[in-house]
Amino acid sequence: MDKPNIILNVNGIEVIYNHVILVLKGVSLQVPEGGIVALLGGNGAGKTTTLRAISNLLRGERGEVTKGAIELRGERIENLSTSDLVQRGVVQVMEGRHCFAHLTIEENLLVGAYTRKDKTEIAANLDKVYTYFPRLKTRRSSQAAYTSGGEQQMCAIARALMASPTMVLLDEPSMGLAPQIVAEVFEIVKDLNRREKVTFLLAEQNTNMALKYASFGYILENGRVVMDGEAKALRENDDVKEFYLGVAEGKRKSFRDVKHYKRRKRWLA
Repeated sequence: MDKPNIILNVNGIEVIYNHVILVLKGVSLQVPEGGIVALLGGNGAGKTTTLRAISNLLRGERGEVTKGAIELRGERIENLSTSDLVQRGVVQVMEGRHCFAHLTIEENLLVGAYTRKDKTEIAANLDKVYTYFPRLKTRRSSQAAYTSGGEQQMCAIARALMASPTMVLLDEPSMGLAPQIVAEVFEIVKDLNRREKVTFLLAEQNTNMALKYASFGYILENGRVVMDGEAKALRENDDVKEFYLGVAEGKRKSFRDVKHYKRRKRWLA
């Protein structure tokens, strides 16, 4: 069986904020072209920082990659601007959605096509986006501020798609959403991956949902990758079940037993 083409290769990167705070400590990961890869872990694990290192959004927060390499299709990209990366087909959907509240849904979407010049292609892409997000089509003339959280998350993803990307960095798509809306968003991601061949690297705390849709996962803790593997293998791993899925031996467990957690976390040994 042929090995998949690797579109993104992150090799041993360290990230420092304000020249003193070490946040990422040698993170390595790979994203195959046309795949869905999940970046998992709790708050402060380093998921968002990893995505921002890839998209070069660290500079606005006084962060920088100080070691390691990030390659897109074999080309080093650490020193490229965010706009250069968009031109190369990489876009990021930020945590918290960040829609332009005073603009309509459709105006928000058209902002995503800012770097494109062909109006015919933009119109065709807008129609295609509406086929994936029919709810947005019905709200196209509504100001984003007056739409639901789920609709705003859909708007943020759809806006990114208006740039016609080959890879989307998706940060916490389930945050603050009802379970039914989360499932709807992930189904759209699956459809986009299958039909449009869009590659996804998604950072997510909802481990169960992420591993349901991803093919491969990386678990981060304290700025390090502590475990990785095929999604199915991670779902069946006893430690992942206990500490990330909240299930052990058929019973629900909590994260309160920190000492027990540290003893069992043998992959850090």
